[in-house]
Amino acid sequence: MMNILVLPLFQMPSGHHQVADAMIYSLRHRFPDIRCEKLDFLSYCNEHMEKRVADFYLRWISVLPHSYEWMYQRWMRKFEQPAMEPWLLYFEKKMKRLLQEKKPHLVICTHSFPSHVLQRLKQKGIVTVPVVNVYTDFFLSGIWGKTAIDYHFVPHKDAKRLLCTTFHVEPRRVIVTGIPIHEQIVPVQKMKRRTNKRILVAGGNQGLGKMKQFLMNTTHAQLVYYVLCGKNEALYHQIKSWDNPCIRPYRYISDPAKMNELYDKVDAIVTKPGGVTMSEALAKRLPAFTLSYLPGQEQMNLHYLRKKGLIYFLRDNEPYDQQLLRVLMNEEEMNEWEKRIDGYWLEREKSAQEALYEWIEANVYAMKKR
Repeated sequence: MMNILVLPLFQMPSGHHQVADAMIYSLRHRFPDIRCEKLDFLSYCNEHMEKRVADFYLRWISVLPHSYEWMYQRWMRKFEQPAMEPWLLYFEKKMKRLLQEKKPHLVICTHSFPSHVLQRLKQKGIVTVPVVNVYTDFFLSGIWGKTAIDYHFVPHKDAKRLLCTTFHVEPRRVIVTGIPIHEQIVPVQKMKRRTNKRILVAGGNQGLGKMKQFLMNTTHAQLVYYVLCGKNEALYHQIKSWDNPCIRPYRYISDPAKMNELYDKVDAIVTKPGGVTMSEALAKRLPAFTLSYLPGQEQMNLHYLRKKGLIYFLRDNEPYDQQLLRVLMNEEEMNEWEKRIDGYWLEREKSAQEALYEWIEANVYAMKKR
């Protein structure tokens, strides 16, 4: 039996977990005999440490976002620092123990930190298990392991070019898959062209930042808002109390099939530029808008998406509904936007699931021959 270990980081909900769950779901349906296990590497090392680091991270980005942004910009290109060495040696020791316990035939990293630790171990010749990086953002931070990692499932062609030219990774080891989404989020071929627009507003679980401000300043009769409140019960009940037929709140949706149904009901999305949410929006051909973002990863995603014309930024100096309608009702702009979406998807060589299937089929066959 083949054992596959999938490594996100932290226990809190995130794109790293969504991608890990999507990959495991597909693998279990395609290969019922394969054993897949998802494990938060930081909790494995020390559960109390995971809680402290997660709490510190959430407080830092909410209270001192500019200092976090400064740190992220400084460290994301070069993670190795002398002060980090004792900690990295500690995590190397924990990773060696984890691999000895689980004995995986393949490790999938959906977060950069486990990938970094595995890179160090592979460079030292301590670890030989194949490792796949599955990137969950539209950029490659300096924390990800690169040269010693066996395969890279990257979000776009620019990322492949970076790995091949700057880090001299062989092109056959880098596959443009896009950011993986759950297979129950079914891609569509054409965007919807209704006059009365339905807008999905996402980001309530961690806080969209300006969600209330956004919703309280939308009055246009052509727009109906479906608001994902996540696990934020206070927000859900507050919006419900408004008793506004044009603003419909939803609690946390964990079922990808139900999320797919909701995507099919709407014409556009207002969201933070998280990697997985934006990949789902691109697959469903929903024009995406944002009015706030977290420093670090979301800021970097936004930079790439705006450069490629795949997201619109809503300004505070004009009513949000007017900005939405100006874009959505502009036939010429929507045609150009669809061309940009087509260009994005044409870059993809295969899905991450397809790439994994091919690797597993080849290696299971090789294992049986032995």
